[in-house]
Amino acid sequence: MSCIISALVCTHNRADYVYKAIQSLLHQQLSWDNYEIIIVDNASTDSTKQVIKTFSQAPNLRYIYEPRLGLSHARNTAWQNAHGKFVAYLDDDAMASPNWLDKTIEAFETMPRSGCVGGKTEPLWEAPRPTWLSDELVAGLAVVDWSNAPHYVQDLNKEWLVGANLAFPVALLKKIGGFVEGLDRTGKNLLSSGDIFIEKQIMQRGYGCLYYPAMRVQHYIHKSRMEQRWFLRRYFWQGISNAFMQIVQARLNAHARWRLAIEKAARLFSSPTKLKQLALATDDPARFTARCFTLIELGNVQGLLTIKI
Repeated sequence: MSCIISALVCTHNRADYVYKAIQSLLHQQLSWDNYEIIIVDNASTDSTKQVIKTFSQAPNLRYIYEPRLGLSHARNTAWQNAHGKFVAYLDDDAMASPNWLDKTIEAFETMPRSGCVGGKTEPLWEAPRPTWLSDELVAGLAVVDWSNAPHYVQDLNKEWLVGANLAFPVALLKKIGGFVEGLDRTGKNLLSSGDIFIEKQIMQRGYGCLYYPAMRVQHYIHKSRMEQRWFLRRYFWQGISNAFMQIVQARLNAHARWRLAIEKAARLFSSPTKLKQLALATDDPARFTARCFTLIELGNVQGLLTIKI
């Protein structure tokens, strides 16, 4: 099948959600013969396969089973099997707007130096947003709304695109080698930032990461995530993810990793303020945010010491 763009959904044990994601992709304004839908079942043990079978009459939908558990494996399997010139990733717990694929193609055609394109990712809260949850921490839920104007991301520490709503030219993915394996979710761990890492690679090659707000999706914010313990764990794992990227980018050997970890630990544990942040529970948004950010530092130390690459 020859098409312009491939819509890719990687899923693991989210049968109820992936049904809605597929429905949103089947109701795109783009003519069905101009796009395909690929669902990569990443070693699911629930009813995911049965749910996807209910769409067996869709002429442009394909199901692929990927037995190697890990989001990076699933993402690579997806684009490597795509027939489109472009690929657009949608999270399995997200829903694309009806013009999502149209706007994705439009972005690449009007801004041809774009190495990737991502848009607004709006939250669908399954439970009321807690009072202790700051806007800074909401960013960790893959919520993106930088502005209403398209622009290239200049600094990935300040703005970024998220894998829940992210598209690439297939030719560039081939040049880069796809997503680095080992980074991002595997089972129940909270490794992340595979999207950020590939955006860094794209920018290093001289391409732009384009924020295109009209490329809009809605993303479910699970009720189970509206607890402080989830955020504490999420940001600790962010530190481990940062360590993974540091090790790969700088090609750190064991000695360099240990030296860097010791330096970071010394700074962290010599700060009474940060030790207090780690120890004391709080419902104050600013203080809870500071506690989470301190956990990034702690996770970074652990990652430097323990990650196997």
